[in-house]
This record gives sequence, structure tokens and C-alpha cells, in this order.
Amino acid sequence: PGEIEAVLLRHAGIAQAAVIAREDSAGDKRLIAYVVAAPEAALPDSAALRAHVGKSLPDYMVPAAFVLLDELPLTPNGKLDRRALPAPAVAAHVPKRAARTPQEEILCALFAEVLGLAAVGIDDNFFELGGDSIVSIQLVSRARKAGLVITPRAVFQHQTVAALAAVAGALEERPSILCDVGVGALPPTPIVRWLVERGGPIERFNQAMLLQVPAGLQQDHLVAALQAIVDHHDALRLRLGVAAQGSDFFLEVLPAGTVAATACIRRIDVCALDAEARLACLVQEAQAAPERLWPATAGMLQAVWFDAGESEPGRLLLTIHHLAIDGVSWRILLPDLAAAWSAIARGEAITLVPRGTSYHGWAHRLAREAQSPARTDELSFWSAMLREPSLSLVSGALVPERDTHGSAGELTLTLPAGLTSALLTRVPAAFHAGINDVLLTGLVVAVADWCRRRGRGGDTAVLMDVEGHGREEIFPDVDLSRTIGWFTSLFPIRLDAGALDLTAAMMGNAELGRALKRIKEQLRAVKDHGLGYGLLRYLNAQTAAQLAGLPAAQIGFNYLGRFPATAADWGAAREAVKLAGADPAMALAHCIEVNALSIDSAEGPTLRATWSWARALLSEEQARDLADGWYRALEALVRHVEQPGAGGRSPCDLPLLALSQG
Repeated sequence: PGEIEAVLLRHAGIAQAAVIAREDSAGDKRLIAYVVAAPEAALPDSAALRAHVGKSLPDYMVPAAFVLLDELPLTPNGKLDRRALPAPAVAAHVPKRAARTPQEEILCALFAEVLGLAAVGIDDNFFELGGDSIVSIQLVSRARKAGLVITPRAVFQHQTVAALAAVAGALEERPSILCDVGVGALPPTPIVRWLVERGGPIERFNQAMLLQVPAGLQQDHLVAALQAIVDHHDALRLRLGVAAQGSDFFLEVLPAGTVAATACIRRIDVCALDAEARLACLVQEAQAAPERLWPATAGMLQAVWFDAGESEPGRLLLTIHHLAIDGVSWRILLPDLAAAWSAIARGEAITLVPRGTSYHGWAHRLAREAQSPARTDELSFWSAMLREPSLSLVSGALVPERDTHGSAGELTLTLPAGLTSALLTRVPAAFHAGINDVLLTGLVVAVADWCRRRGRGGDTAVLMDVEGHGREEIFPDVDLSRTIGWFTSLFPIRLDAGALDLTAAMMGNAELGRALKRIKEQLRAVKDHGLGYGLLRYLNAQTAAQLAGLPAAQIGFNYLGRFPATAADWGAAREAVKLAGADPAMALAHCIEVNALSIDSAEGPTLRATWSWARALLSEEQARDLADGWYRALEALVRHVEQPGAGGRSPCDLPLLALSQG
């Protein structure tokens, strides 16, 4: 704004100028210029002022509206009173700038597609529209399919369509990716080591999705499409074996063609069933499918097709062992499955976009990276963090034989669309933050307030385990945007909101904004989004022994990103069927766990969070109180950004300068 004001003041007809960003009725921020005419000068009209500014500044810095004032309102101490500046008489509307190049046209369409929007302009910001790190990988994958080469890091560095298009390369110009065949034995990744170290059965540990599939689907077409997917994506042929001496395990990717899709598919005729009977059938099969998974023989996938006949869409239940799939992988697998079926149905050859680096190659690279001096240098960082004092959420500790998934309490709550929409867009935009910064700030404040009310206060910091997608760009010759597998990273983080009045913060006062900036800074201080912790804790024998004896987090957090909820073929079905995940006999990893995701719908996005807890350590009333408190804190953040002056930058936004928050 200061630069725009300086340009305005160079106009002979203007004596004073002030430029601010105001929200319009749609919640979008627009630049508004307030001007005072010079003495005895005729103030030029808005068109002339717009042209004057446009000669010196780029289009996005030209104000959307110009408001003529007799004088600028001032506070008692002589400063500009921004609150007293009137809104434009007519809400200014600036049409979105349309694409100017083929690259911009592709990216405008892809931004809109992955974010569920009707249209996107070249100045629109991916993250301010509700994008996140997981959706950025989906954007990269679809851009590659459209012939553009971008990286998730580029999406973070160049957040608008125009900026990203300027750095996008054509597919044929793409640097060569590390060549690997993706087949054979591979070292377990950190998350696999974490899983096995917990002990207990893991044969049924899975992720599942219920899809709507086209009416009149033919079984041979479905089998062929699934076979193409299993042959194309190596992790779907993963085998978990036990070493000969029985003291360790190993992973192996079998060659394409060795896993037969026909053995993975079960067809059920539901044509004669009414709606209630169909739902009961879905529920029954969702519980039975994990029993047929068998990772020891590469039995990673089970598909149950509910055939509804020629005139009604059917359903397809895909249950995949978690060793072979994660939240990002579904966003790769489902479009590929739809594309494979569509080609078969048209009588054409199946052509799937090649993957980049294989899961096999990534695992080997991680094993070597864990021994590198740059990673071992991180040991002091993680050790110091875990030794620092933090809030104690519950008394007692988990007992693996007692505290299992089968005995855990569970609660699912949904934040309304209006609040979720603002939470995903306006709050991160105001603080130049990511959605995880916002969600974790709300969680830390809510936990601190919950502990205070239960007499467990003292420290203000919360030690938690946070899950990330794990596909970090730590190697220049690795591309994971089209690779399926379990890449999840899990790392501890001690987040301290600072000394604040918790009661006032839960109401949305200025202290809540300061807390968000503090937590944003703490999260940015973690290198590679915490990937190094897993390498040191599970893949390096020397550092693993040191980290294993340090305090562990009592609460775990995972945000899975945004998912569409439209009922369309090869998309998520509308039935609310509980899909099994962990084996009931598996031990809980945390006393309290939060798994959240945003679901897009016609009414707008909603934030859905599932809380689980060890019943021996926490009552349902206490768990619900904490869950409600988190949503109250998130609502307080939405209220906070509506206040004048809310938001702003923090030091990590300006890495070339040595600045404190003050």
C-alpha cells in the first residue's frame, strides 16, 4: 500500500492518499484507495487514477476502487484512523485476470479442478484458495499429465498461477529422474519400522474407500483395469516377509504380472436388495474385506464390487493394506483406475502416466540418507526438543495389552461449512501461513486451556506427534508425485503458544494471533517437515538408541487434506459406511489421537475430525470436552481475523532479514 500511495501522490491533483485492503461481500480482499484532492485542483476520475497507477505498477497493485474524501480521518494522536475509512459506495468488483499463455490456461484449470472451484484467475493464490501441501502434490501430478513440469516446492515458492506458469517447464525439458526398476528387496522406511516396533498384529492394518462406479460395469473391464493398476504401481505388489532366523522382517516388491487381479475381486449382486439391505451388505463386506488381506503373500488389495445392474450405479469397495497406500496415494490411484477403465470401455489401449521414482528407490535413498553427517547433526535438535518440559495430559501410561484400537473410545465431530471455509482460506491468508499452522495453533491453545481447567496446568507447551505426507524434496533427482506407497512421516514437535490469557484467547483476542505467529515460527524451524527424526529414530542404529529413551508425546495429530464429496463415478460414494483401519488388537500409539480432513461439497467445505483415546486413561466426557474446545479455538481464530489489523507476517516470511517478531 505504501508504494501505491507514493505513486498516487505523484499525481498533481492529489494532496493525500491512503490505500488499504478491505474484504468484499464474498470475503475476498481488494485494494481500496482513499484520496484527498489538492487545493484548487480538480480530482481526476477513477479511470484516470487507475491509468496513472497502472503506468508505474503491475496490474495486481492497481486499486479496485478510488474513494474521494474531503480529508483523511485521523486518530487523536494524528495517525490515520483506518477504522473510520468508509467502504466504497458500491462494492468494487474486479474480474479475475484471464490466462494469457497456454501454461497459465492449464494451471488455471488445474487450480480450479483440485480445489473444487468454478474459476481461477492468474493472480489467485493456491494456498489462499484453500490449497495445502497434500493437494499441491495432486496439482503437480496432474500438471505433469498435462505436459507441465512443476514441483511441490515450486508451488510453495510461486503461489499464484502467473508466478507458477513462469517457472513451469515442458515435459520434454524435464531433467532425468533417478532410474530404477522398482522391483526387489528394499529396506523398511521409518514409518514401517515405527509400525513393527509397536508390536501386535498388523495383517489387517489398512486404508479403504467406497467408490461409486458406472451402471452396467462389466466384470472383465473392472478386472483388466485393476490388473493395469497393480502392474503399474509397484507398492501394490509389496510383500512383507520374516527373515530366516525369525528375528527381523523384510520388504520386497514382486515383478509386474505376479499378482493377479482376479484373485483380489469379489462380486456381489445387489440388484434385488432395497436401500436398507444394500447398506447392511456394504457394512458387512467392509468388515470382512480386511480379513482377506495377507501381506506375507503380497495380498495388499481387496476389491468388492456391488453390482447394481445396467441402470443404476454400483459401488466398489477398495481395501488396501496401509503398507502400500497413504492419503496422497489415493489421489494418484483413483484417477488412474478411472482412466484405465475408460480406455478399456472404449476399446483402446491403456496408457497411464509413468511414475517417477519408485517406492523401492525411495526406501534405499532414505536408508543411505539416515547415515549422512547432515542428518546426524539434527540429533541435538530433536534431543533438546524432547527433553524440554511440556504439559502432562493424562495420568498414567499406555499399556499395550490393555490399550488397543478395539478398546479405544471414538468421537467424530464436524465444523460447519461457513467456519471451515474461512478457516481454510481467510485465516491462513491473513497470517501468510499454512492450514497446519492454523489447526495446530487451535489445538495447542485448546489443550492448554483443557489442562488448566482440569488442574493440569503449569507449562504452556504441548508435545505432540504430527504426521506429514513424507514426500519431501530432499533429493534433486527424485520425483514422487506419481508414486504410490506409504510415505508418511511422523515426528514429535513441542509447540508453545507463549504466556497468554487462555480465557481471552479462546474468545479470539489479539493474543490468539500472536500465538499463531509463534507456533508458525516453531513449525518452520523443523527441517524438511520433520523427515529427519524418523531417519535418526529408526534407520540409524547409533542415534536410534539415544532418541528411544526420551519422553514420548501423549497426543498425535494428522490432517489428511481436502477431499471432494461429490457422488460421481469413480469418486467417493455417498453412503456413510465406517471403514475399518487398524487391527482391533493393535496397540494404541497415543493416549489421544486426532485425525482430521476437509470434505468439499455443494454447501462448501466442512472440517471432520475423528478423536480416539485410551478409555483407561480418559473418559468420554473429557475427550468430548477437548474436542469441543478445539473447535471453539478454531472458531475464535476465524473471529480474530475479522478484527482490524489482524494477521501479518512473522520472521520466517522474510528469511533474508534478521528480524524479531516485534
